This record gives sequence, structure tokens and C-alpha cells, in this order.
Amino acid sequence: MARVKAVRNTDFVLITWVRNPLRPGSARRITASRVIGNASPCTFTLAPGRLLNNAFACLLDADIGFKVVYQKNTSSISGVVLLRRNR
Repeated sequence: MARVKAVRNTDFVLITWVRNPLRPGSARRITASRVIGNASPCTFTLAPGRLLNNAFACLLDADIGFKVVYQKNTSSISGVVLLRRNR
């Protein structure tokens, strides 16, 4: 009988962010996020109003394994980021 291997799941995190337009150079803050799969242990960093840099620091950690797949500024004060993790 042949052995069947389990398919590894892929996790995705989609984040939209915005800067304060009244303060040039202000920090990017998360406006919304969507997780397909699992983002633990970084789920708490993806809440609206949290800093994007803190979410990046957690998700891009070598032990967590997420990588940026797509990043685009939608205007001068907003943008979107897609991250993927292969387990």
C-alpha cells in the first residue's frame, strides 16, 4: 500500500494600512486585516489601529516564517500588504 503524504497548508495575511494625513511621516496603522489559515502567534498584532511595524516584526520573524508576497501603496497615505507562510 502506498503512503499518502499530507499537503502542507499555506497561510495568508492581507493587511490594509493608512497614515495620518495631517502628520507627514506618521506611523502606518492597520485599518483592516484578513487571515486565511492561521497567523498565530501574531494574531493580536493585526487588530485595527495597531502599528504595521509591530505586525511586521512579529510576522517576518524567522521562526514564524511569513514572507511579503505583494506590497502596494494605494495612495500617498494608504496601502496594502499580502504575506504568505508555507508550513
